Amino acid sequence: MDVVELRSARLRAHRLTAPAADVGAAAAHLLAVQAQEFWGGRWALGVRTTGDPGLSDVDAAFDAGRIVRTWTQRGTIHILPAADLAWVLSITAERQQRAVPGRLRELGIDDDVLTRAERVARAALTGGGRLTRPELFAVWEAAGIDPSGQRGVHLLRMLSLRGVLVHGPVVARVDGAPTRQQYLVLSDEWIAHSAAPADPLADFFVRYIDGHGPATADDFAWWSGLPVRTARRAAEESAGLLVELGDGLFRARRLPRAAPSVPRVLALPSFEESYLSYRDRAAALAPHVARAVGPGVNGMVRPILVADGEIVGVWTHSLAIGRHDEHPAPDLLVPGTATDAEVTAALDRYRRFITG
Repeated sequence: MDVVELRSARLRAHRLTAPAADVGAAAAHLLAVQAQEFWGGRWALGVRTTGDPGLSDVDAAFDAGRIVRTWTQRGTIHILPAADLAWVLSITAERQQRAVPGRLRELGIDDDVLTRAERVARAALTGGGRLTRPELFAVWEAAGIDPSGQRGVHLLRMLSLRGVLVHGPVVARVDGAPTRQQYLVLSDEWIAHSAAPADPLADFFVRYIDGHGPATADDFAWWSGLPVRTARRAAEESAGLLVELGDGLFRARRLPRAAPSVPRVLALPSFEESYLSYRDRAAALAPHVARAVGPGVNGMVRPILVADGEIVGVWTHSLAIGRHDEHPAPDLLVPGTATDAEVTAALDRYRRFITG
């Protein structure tokens, strides 16, 4: 498969040229969408949904309990369908927990502190309660559990990995600007339905390929945070459920239907799945563009401009109150790959979403 074919196939698998019927369907297709920048994870779903959805459509899916946000893999927070959370964590949580004992010791967080933090959180949230992150930290502090110096974040993450807490409903907007906060709720109360597959590890690989292929088992290992040996076992267990193209590449047996009128130039968010989800990202962009996009020294990955599957530029936009409705600013890094009109149209689509 040459690079042009690979880019085209991945655009389709990612539903960037074959958009889903609604936000929930887009989330189900990708399974997990990186979302430590909350606006970016929401736009990742919006740009993969047919029509012209607004931010309010994604937030409504959170408020209805269809999608949630939590730490699912690589120590990074993702958006995923609520029904899939439990079985995904059954595969990924233990490895994430084993990665941080040294940091927990530095912060003075042991099993006793975690048990107390869980007990206090459950007491505050049981019966449909909901708290923002600062509000939960204040509850812990009042109970004698110090949340300062990253302790609160690590307590929250560990309780989320244990399946106790999850980021659910979205906090209401202020003056129309996109909120950056969600309410924390108890997973066992908020998530009404869970559906575990018969073979979770194999299904994890199949769902990754469905939403990201063509890709390899090594790509899946990077994306999932699982050991390469485990990832390759997942590929073996899914034999017959996918199409193997050769050279270790897999694609879905059934591809989403491509839309006839999707623009060739797209404005995609920071930490974009169609770029970041592979161990080898060379097919997506030229080396000098990779240096501009990231991941940088601080781990950041910038919002990108994509033309026919190639990353050709970056863009910026402020979400500050009073500035969120301003026009995003593009920086085309590969001259001649996109017209001014195409770039403007792509960024206008994002602007309609973030203000909608």
